[in-house]
Amino acid sequence: MDAVILTHAHYDHCGTTPVLSKKGFRGNIYTTPASRDLASLIMMDSAHIQARDIEFLKKKAKKRNESVNKKPLYTETDVVESLNCFLTLSYHRYITITDGISMQFYDAGHILGSAITVFDIKKQNNSLKIAFSGDLGRKNLPILRDPEQIPPVDYLVIESTYGNRLHEPIEEAAHTLADVINKTAAKQGKVIIPSFAVERTQEIVFILHLLSDEGRIPKMPVFVDSPMATNATSIFRVHQECYDEETQRVFLDHHKNPFGFNELTYVVSTEESKRLNNLKGPAIIISASGMCESGRILHHLANNVEDPNNTILIVGFMAQNTLGRRIVEQQPEIKIFGDMYKLRANVLTMDAFSAHADYGDILEYISHLDSKKLKEIFLVHGEAEAQKHLKGLLNERGYKTTIVRYQEKYQLKN
Repeated sequence: MDAVILTHAHYDHCGTTPVLSKKGFRGNIYTTPASRDLASLIMMDSAHIQARDIEFLKKKAKKRNESVNKKPLYTETDVVESLNCFLTLSYHRYITITDGISMQFYDAGHILGSAITVFDIKKQNNSLKIAFSGDLGRKNLPILRDPEQIPPVDYLVIESTYGNRLHEPIEEAAHTLADVINKTAAKQGKVIIPSFAVERTQEIVFILHLLSDEGRIPKMPVFVDSPMATNATSIFRVHQECYDEETQRVFLDHHKNPFGFNELTYVVSTEESKRLNNLKGPAIIISASGMCESGRILHHLANNVEDPNNTILIVGFMAQNTLGRRIVEQQPEIKIFGDMYKLRANVLTMDAFSAHADYGDILEYISHLDSKKLKEIFLVHGEAEAQKHLKGLLNERGYKTTIVRYQEKYQLKN
């Protein structure tokens, strides 16, 4: 491998980068400055969790007089080695990464620092332009700029996560959120929000700040109970180059912090988190992990799911066979820490906050490309049904479209 390009810092994209360094890779890993900082946080957290899990397995094995040969995929030392390979590149900066191959980043509008990568490949008298979308964002998301249009390309490799779904309009998110909070507060209940630590939490905090300033929700305590979300928010604060014009206008022009207001508290210590269990009166608690499988959110759910005055607000995707999915399905009883709890709290699911483009967004984005130059579209990063649906829509519009298959090779022509 000559080089690595990291489009953004979500774990499913950066999570195994340290394995390369562990196996001796010392080339450049290109990404944006914001992605480098977020990836550092996420990879370190992963290394810490792996080490803790191995220790847990060893303790259990010791009680059974057994041994454990498992090792972490990588350690914190491997993460440091990996970060030494990172070379950050701002949007629109043109750089040659190896003989005959140059690249530029364009804003993908997905999460902080996310990038569409456009490669300019020149071999002898031939040249090609190939774009990789990474994860493509949506228009009008809070905080971030909209996905940026790229120059004409010969080939496009694009994600298809929501190739068979349409999201709720993001414009309705603030209205729905305010309605949920007001109804729950009127019953003296709590709003519990399981949320991913990176991007989703910051978006929720941003909108709550706006709603509070506009007087659309009552003054009530808001707690972000996640050390990782707190650290990620610090990274968001320093990367103002990624903000959209609205964020600049509403907050920065008035020297205000978009991720901090009077009612908001970031909870770091375990002791502070435990004190929330005895909290009386209306409150909003935002906590990781997003799919309710681990972390502090489990304690908040255990203490609040049986109260019909409370609301569990689901703002992200919940995979099958997770506690989060069982809550979305409103199963009458759910298991937390091995104990069964009756799900009496109200449950509301909002997908308006999804950071992935749906098929309408993808079709619109592609429609702005030069169709005469575009030879083929390759679909990646999606489940089979989503890819099949999106391929059909693209074929109807006259685009040659291929679903990429594992280990198959594809020849690109000039």
